[in-house]
Amino acid sequence: MTTLLQVTADTVKQLTDTANAANQALATAPQELHFFDLLIKGGWVMIPLGLLAFAGLVIFVERYLTIRKASKSETNLMLQIKQYIHDGRLENAIALCRNTSSPLGRMLEKGLRRIGRPIKDIEAAIENVGKLEVSKLEKNISILGIIAGIAPMLGFVGTIVGVITIFHDVSIKGAIEIGTISGGLYTKMITSASGLVVGIISYVLYHILNAMVERIILRMETDALEFIDLLEEPGK
Repeated sequence: MTTLLQVTADTVKQLTDTANAANQALATAPQELHFFDLLIKGGWVMIPLGLLAFAGLVIFVERYLTIRKASKSETNLMLQIKQYIHDGRLENAIALCRNTSSPLGRMLEKGLRRIGRPIKDIEAAIENVGKLEVSKLEKNISILGIIAGIAPMLGFVGTIVGVITIFHDVSIKGAIEIGTISGGLYTKMITSASGLVVGIISYVLYHILNAMVERIILRMETDALEFIDLLEEPGK
């Protein structure tokens, strides 16, 4: 009986030691760090960075959809206008441009309404409408460029805040330890990385929109020149 009790006691002791070792291993195991937790460790600087990122995304989506709509192929428009002008159906050409509701359509409509005046006046009217349409397409795109410049600087502000936090904690505790400086290092590194990421993405999106607008401008200029050449043909 005594032997059985001794064996039972030893078994219980082994199970207890195993459980304690397991709990100790879990306690010392590195905690999983989620992306959202990292952002929180960046401190208050992450708030304006988040707002800049959100504003940049909204502007890009809105401008992209607008420019994409304006950049749709209008080859048939020029062909139909040519045919209408050759047939002398000026009102049909004007109605077609008005119903098209595109930058090129509005440019050509202005030119069609000036037919009968000197070519220089028609060119000036088309050019003025073209500038107005381009300014509409470029609306708010410059804000992306501003965000691309501001975001890294905000990240640098976070770096300064992190360094100040480190020196403040060290001065209070009087010792340089990992636990003392880890909070400031988190702020320093996370804000710097976030600022650079937001800035780089905004810079890329800014140039994507600019490239799209430049392609539209080139096509508008080409079609405008073709329209003027059409008007300068003999008999027009």
